Amino acid sequence: MDIKQQIIELRTQALEELSRADTLAELEEWRVRYLGKKSRLTEILRGLATLSIEERKEAGAVSNSFKQEIEEAYRQKEKLRRIDTLGSSSSKETIDISLPGRPFARGHLHPVAQALNEIVAIFTAMGFQVLEGPEVEWDYYNFDMLNMPKEHPARAATDTFWLDAPPNEKGWQMLLRTHTSPMQVRTMEKSKPPIRIVVPGIVHRYEATDATHLSMFSQIEGLAVDEGICMADLKGTLHEFARRFFGPDRRVRFRCDFFPYVEPGAEMAVECAVCHGGGCRLCGGAGWIEVLGSGMVHPRVLEGVGIDPKKYSGFAFGMGIERIPLLKYGIEDIRLFYGNDLRFLRQFR
Repeated sequence: MDIKQQIIELRTQALEELSRADTLAELEEWRVRYLGKKSRLTEILRGLATLSIEERKEAGAVSNSFKQEIEEAYRQKEKLRRIDTLGSSSSKETIDISLPGRPFARGHLHPVAQALNEIVAIFTAMGFQVLEGPEVEWDYYNFDMLNMPKEHPARAATDTFWLDAPPNEKGWQMLLRTHTSPMQVRTMEKSKPPIRIVVPGIVHRYEATDATHLSMFSQIEGLAVDEGICMADLKGTLHEFARRFFGPDRRVRFRCDFFPYVEPGAEMAVECAVCHGGGCRLCGGAGWIEVLGSGMVHPRVLEGVGIDPKKYSGFAFGMGIERIPLLKYGIEDIRLFYGNDLRFLRQFR
């Protein structure tokens, strides 16, 4: 018997068996037998190699027609069988209207947004006002008014995202702000002391990402200007923030540091939540992680906005929001916050 005749007989046999398949399980067995990788048709077509080119073409055309026909017949039969199955099961199903409804999945705030809200609540409870500023900023406010000279390395294209736009009539250039400090200058230009503000927002820095650094992250900066403000006020404010956010048992330390817009300057570090001071990958073996820079507002910054530094003084601080929950919950990699892994994010409901 030639291959063409074998395929015709196989078609007749397949359609007869399909008509007798009554359950989904029987349909699946039929599909494997006639449409699977090791089907009867596959066995027959192995003999094509012995045929001439013309005979192969004819047998191939018959094979394709056969396969399309039984595939369509199978789809129609399976569709009808699934409808019948659903209909028969639903007709026997009873509904208990006294049972509670199925709960809908509820979303929640991102852990970074939760941390930001908690931080803002702590500082507003201390009397700080919340302000926001533009994410696309002028270098005048981002650098010049913050006592950062033209040759400062932060101004380099390797550190800052500069926009490809011409300077304005004053020679100011546009960039993606590297901190939210420009809003401190804008506020002091328009307001007279006393001033107490915190400024949350997104900032951008052209740097490599690792376990504790991102090129785009959230930040909050604070400023207080009034008569008689001193370093003790700064340390007391930040100690109180750390106590409320991290708990009274977490250790905090201050060390001298340099920032162009404050004098003197200091960094505040919190004990690593993973190793508790012993040293690990997260803290780089130091046992501590820096969370913010701070200091007394530089007299030149006050003079630049028209505030008399002989009469008024102030303190400023700035922290990255992502590092705060990193420390609070002992998370080892800051990049997890933006990996969009629901298994990670659902832990912060």
